[in-house]
Amino acid sequence: MDSAPPLLELDLNNLKALKILGKGAMGTVFLIRHPTTNNNNNNLLALKVVDKTSMHAKLDAERRARWEIQVLSTLSHPFLPSIIGIYESPQFLAWALPYCPGGDLNVLRYHQQDRVFSPTVIRFYLAEIICALDHLHSMGIAYRDLKPENVLIQRSGHVTLTDFDLSRKLKHKTDNKIVSTLSLPDSKVQQASRKHRRNFSRWIQLLPKESSQYYHHRMNGLSLKKTMSARVSPVSRQKQSFSNGERSNSFVGTEEYVSPEVVHGDGHEFSVDWWALGILTYEMLYGRTPFKGKNRKETFRNVLTKSPEFVGKRTELTDLIEKLLEKVPTKRLGYKRGAIEIKEHGFFRGVNWEMLTKVVRPPFIPSRDEITFSDGKGGVNIVDYFQRLKPPSPMRNVPLPLPSPPCDKFRKNVSLTAF
Repeated sequence: MDSAPPLLELDLNNLKALKILGKGAMGTVFLIRHPTTNNNNNNLLALKVVDKTSMHAKLDAERRARWEIQVLSTLSHPFLPSIIGIYESPQFLAWALPYCPGGDLNVLRYHQQDRVFSPTVIRFYLAEIICALDHLHSMGIAYRDLKPENVLIQRSGHVTLTDFDLSRKLKHKTDNKIVSTLSLPDSKVQQASRKHRRNFSRWIQLLPKESSQYYHHRMNGLSLKKTMSARVSPVSRQKQSFSNGERSNSFVGTEEYVSPEVVHGDGHEFSVDWWALGILTYEMLYGRTPFKGKNRKETFRNVLTKSPEFVGKRTELTDLIEKLLEKVPTKRLGYKRGAIEIKEHGFFRGVNWEMLTKVVRPPFIPSRDEITFSDGKGGVNIVDYFQRLKPPSPMRNVPLPLPSPPCDKFRKNVSLTAF
């Protein structure tokens, strides 16, 4: 087995940011070019920086950052990121990852006609996301933050998941480990030879007309207790049995993507990721999430009591969504046998799972346009950028300008704790 390449040496004092890729409660993500790399867009990096001295930083930001670095340092999968370099000083904690020029699924969806994806494109992206989640689960990691903004498009057009600060290490059920026998081949096999490469159009066999049979389950008997807090607390706390697997009781996730068991607060395990996959699939199909209400309380009420609404005839895709959005986690598709159950669903009939990494013509391939530097000189020094964000004084200048991500509607996390 090949050893991991050595980490790049990072020094924030000598690094310049070309633009801002994203901002969050935990840190800022910059686009950089490492000085030791070639001067072309194939060597751009995403650098996530946490200012440990910032008054605006969450109290647990540093702890979550260290956990994310720990997780990233263990990953080795074509649809998951690999850490490239780490930097730490008394003020900063930073780590570099491969830059994904295709943006995220949310931005990509907004560029589609009617702002939705076709079933064929949905099938491709879901297949890769399932493989990524399968690998995380096999390592005992529940991702817990699946949403379009966290699914990035690599330069190759394949996906990669990002943001692992809300993930959690859990123990598998000893009598029913979620480990897929359909996992991707090892790294040597994944390196596709030219004679085995396939275009996107040849990745999947011609499918028969999707079946109109569907599965429907409605959750009855749930009521909500009136509460003054932002979190919705249900009166009926049905204790679910998760065998002897470990559960987490933390309340994390994104409002429109949190599962019923998270809202209940009775503990959750790996199947929260399959619920989120169902929400993601619904949003890719309809351009909206199924349970969004006028406020957080109504959203959570819908999560607990409402069934997803579909347009037109039932198909294999809507059947998949309904099975993933089963409100009782022990009955949810993927609970018993993990990713194997989902891969066996009729919607994925004909998919050659071992050929995913060999697809050289995915549905969307990012352009190779050159990066425009914000200051005309090749970027802004990162340390200077943070220094200028400190509380203003008569002698202090305004923050240096940097391009920011597009102003799409980004959902807020409702992360109260990471563990």
